[in-house]
Amino acid sequence: MASKTDTPRDADDAEVGAAGSQLSTAPEEEAAGEVSLPSLGPIGWARWFWRQLTSMRVALILLFLLSLGAIPGSLVPQTSIDPTKVEQFRTDHPTLAPLYDKLGLFHVYSSVWFSAIYLLLFISLIGCIVPRSWQFVGQLRGRPPRAPRRLTRLPAYTTWRTDREPDEVLGAAQRLLKKRRFRAHTVDDAVAAEKGYLREAGNLIFHVSLIVILVAVAVGSLWKSEGGKLVVEGDGFANSLTQYDNFKSGAFYDTDDLEPFGFSLKSFDASYERSGPQKGTPREFRANISYFQGADGTEHQGKIEVNHPLEIADSKVFLLSHGYAPVVEVTDGRGKQVYSGAVPFLPQDMQNYTSTGVVKVPNAQTAAGKRNQLGFSGFFVPTYGGKGSGSMFSTFPALDNPRLTLTAYHGDLGVDSGLPQSVYQLEKKNLKQYKQDGRAVAQMMKPGETMKLPGGDGSIKFVGVKQWATFQVSHQPGNGLALIGAIAILLGLAGSLFIQRRRVWVRAVRGADGVTVVEMAGLGRSESARLPEELADLAAALEPDAPPAAEAAAATGSGSGTDPDASAKPVPAPAAEEKKSTPTGPENAAKSTGPTDSIGASGSTDSADDPADPSEGARA
Repeated sequence: MASKTDTPRDADDAEVGAAGSQLSTAPEEEAAGEVSLPSLGPIGWARWFWRQLTSMRVALILLFLLSLGAIPGSLVPQTSIDPTKVEQFRTDHPTLAPLYDKLGLFHVYSSVWFSAIYLLLFISLIGCIVPRSWQFVGQLRGRPPRAPRRLTRLPAYTTWRTDREPDEVLGAAQRLLKKRRFRAHTVDDAVAAEKGYLREAGNLIFHVSLIVILVAVAVGSLWKSEGGKLVVEGDGFANSLTQYDNFKSGAFYDTDDLEPFGFSLKSFDASYERSGPQKGTPREFRANISYFQGADGTEHQGKIEVNHPLEIADSKVFLLSHGYAPVVEVTDGRGKQVYSGAVPFLPQDMQNYTSTGVVKVPNAQTAAGKRNQLGFSGFFVPTYGGKGSGSMFSTFPALDNPRLTLTAYHGDLGVDSGLPQSVYQLEKKNLKQYKQDGRAVAQMMKPGETMKLPGGDGSIKFVGVKQWATFQVSHQPGNGLALIGAIAILLGLAGSLFIQRRRVWVRAVRGADGVTVVEMAGLGRSESARLPEELADLAAALEPDAPPAAEAAAATGSGSGTDPDASAKPVPAPAAEEKKSTPTGPENAAKSTGPTDSIGASGSTDSADDPADPSEGARA
């Protein structure tokens, strides 16, 4: 064994490097001086671009850009979620709105730039994972590499002498390692074993799960459908394209595939904190509904709350918001009731629900029978503070003291022009405001009060108040796949973080004096204190089948003044510390003077002439 210390340094490093190779399927980074530039031409540049795109560095950059791109999708109102808020944003920010339109910030997740990042990340992950998966399959089909010539160069190492035959020791070591779930086989004079393949499997599962989530997002985007509907108490909704206030679907979604179902809003329950620092804070939002599924489906009772949607026919019905709808009756100049119903007013103050809205009456006539379209605009407050409050705004979100203030117009509403217009805005271009004694006709009304129009053109009565709720009907076919991907990501991440891939070698050779020398060493992919501990446990478990030689125990015991039996037991330790406690002799003397530096997964070493550093043994 003394001759092994004379092995050339380069050959020994190459052998240890081979033993420590393939502990991971991660692609190796080339040194700066070894980077081979592609040859000029389309093929060379295409290869260079592909290598850059499929590198882990670019994948992390794309993932970071994707996270940054999702920020405006959370901060800026999205057309697919709440088009009403988008229109309000346009009104409140006339300068920013055109810029946001050009950047696609109102529809971030379907914008060109977000889709480009998404597709590049998708391609990058596939290009990175496919070759690593094939390489990992090759490792599973292969066997652990043979032991290096000098096991002392590994970070975890121990040795002792025994009277047992080398074949007996190797057989016992192989049985022990297999019992500990190592993949083990005997090569020449040593047993090579490896464990922890689930670490790399977890790493690959993690990256594959990212692709699964991306696929799920793509499926959900191409085959999804989303629509919004405002429903007043007592009204209903049927899942038909004409029933939606707004509807958006993916490129591959067929509107003929809309499932037949519907629901009616029976009542809406809302409660708020009445006192304290959280006064006005919502405590309960619940829409009480009746719903059916199928053309002749049975009606069922149910409820929809925030974050508790109704699941029906592969779709989910979410409760988004609610507000108030004053109930009015309009009588024209002939004394005929030309309008009666609830008119939804949109909240401008989401804390206390000060709301604005309009009433359009296109079929009114004057007392002489002439056509006279009527329009009313105003605002509604659920809780009026009173004349002495100094404010016309609501002071509480509940219906404690409702007031409706309207201003009257007449003329042409523009509803016959053929151009679309909002039901929440009054086009005043061809309208004239009613005036009396030079003052605009406007009145604040309590429930039951009536505002009369000048010239006998009719009146409008504030009958009462109903509540309304907005619902989003969402069909997302990729949600189940995304959930599977998310769970797999957590499992893969746990495996890659908590499982260590490591290799163990046990060598048993007969020395010049006829006594068998047992060496045991371990090598891990990353630094960990568990590797020396595991090696110590394996050595202790192997001791009954390879007990220390009697002369070695006696020599060590007499030199230390301690119990021979106790001092002769193999106590596995880091390489440098272990060599101080091994029995003396030609073979062990060669080990104690040899290099004992730590070997990483790459197989690199320090100078062979450097003295052993005791701290190196703690590395793995």
